[in-house]
Amino acid sequence: MSCPHRFRFVTVVLAAGLLGGIAAGRAVAEEPVLQEEESDIVRLSPVTPHRVLVHDEAGQHARDGRVYVVDADAGKLLGMVQAAYNANVVQDPGGKAFYVAETVWSRGNRGDRLDLLPAYDPQTLTITNDEVLPGRALVTPKQNDLAVSNDGKHVYVFSMVPTSAVHVVDTAAHKVTQTVDIPGCALIYPWGNSGFTSVCADGSLANVSLTGDHATVSHTAPFFDPEKDAVFEHSPTRRPDGKTWFISYTGLVYPASLSAGTKIEPAWSLQEAAGLERPPAGDAPFVKAWRPGGWHLSALHYATGHLFVLMHQGTFWTHKQAGTEVWELDVGTHKLIRRIPLRQPSMMVGVTQDASPLLFTGDKDGTFYVWNATTGKLLRQIHHLGDDLYYTVALGE
Repeated sequence: MSCPHRFRFVTVVLAAGLLGGIAAGRAVAEEPVLQEEESDIVRLSPVTPHRVLVHDEAGQHARDGRVYVVDADAGKLLGMVQAAYNANVVQDPGGKAFYVAETVWSRGNRGDRLDLLPAYDPQTLTITNDEVLPGRALVTPKQNDLAVSNDGKHVYVFSMVPTSAVHVVDTAAHKVTQTVDIPGCALIYPWGNSGFTSVCADGSLANVSLTGDHATVSHTAPFFDPEKDAVFEHSPTRRPDGKTWFISYTGLVYPASLSAGTKIEPAWSLQEAAGLERPPAGDAPFVKAWRPGGWHLSALHYATGHLFVLMHQGTFWTHKQAGTEVWELDVGTHKLIRRIPLRQPSMMVGVTQDASPLLFTGDKDGTFYVWNATTGKLLRQIHHLGDDLYYTVALGE
């Protein structure tokens, strides 16, 4: 290239660069000034019968356990709160608050242990009070580790620090008002406004009546043999009147009217209600039959007295095997209403307490299934809602 042409080319390039720089400068100058972000808190609508709490243990990473707030009608996750290390959750009967019993350590997985009972606002999911507990039972979550009185004035926390006891928490004063020792017994089956019952290792029940700061404990005679046919810890209780249906490993149902003077009625059989033969107990453990099993294996619809139980085919010691069907039974007539085949085996079953109840199950992948409890038809599902769905809590339970 000759010198004049080279000079002309360089001039054009420089001119283009200057024009580009000017254009870029204008573009920068014209960029809008970023506004300061203003944070806010989304407010959920008041609790409804079909807005449920779903407990996720997150067993492979338990410090990340959580409680989901789910709109079961829409099949939508509304929010979540942390529920660390084998936590439990219970809801005020009127939906004014829910409580999570959880445990943390000062250095993550070690250090000083702190047992807590935070109270959550159900519309903002913010903590309104963070009660420090004297201790609690740090075991795989069971719904009966944590309970609430029928008027919502007391939360009961089962503890094993250092021995079996129940801490009574005043929800207005936000403090533990008393601790009731229940040696040889465990868990909480609440009745009315001022009492609860615990199940004992010898097959009996301990009944605790609360009057002010005083507790009176009475015991029933043993009604089941814990060596041959124990009852499930997850048996359902109708809190307003304390009526409880203790379900045994073989499928016997023991109706009990819990109170200071608990009365236990004769047992009836789930299998006989379905027209099947009653299976033998632990002294013949290898007989295969339809049996109850799972984790939170039963739920009760209070108004109708319909009992929903996870069932599977197995031998005696398969009481933790996931259910392949849900059996719906009438606890008044001891009759089977229907058998609901599940798409996937479930370790949990739950039900809402309204006139148009929904039924809930889960699967090993954390999918949450919503069923019409009146017809037994599947309505919708939330794929992989969580990791380990253990149980649900509905308004009024």
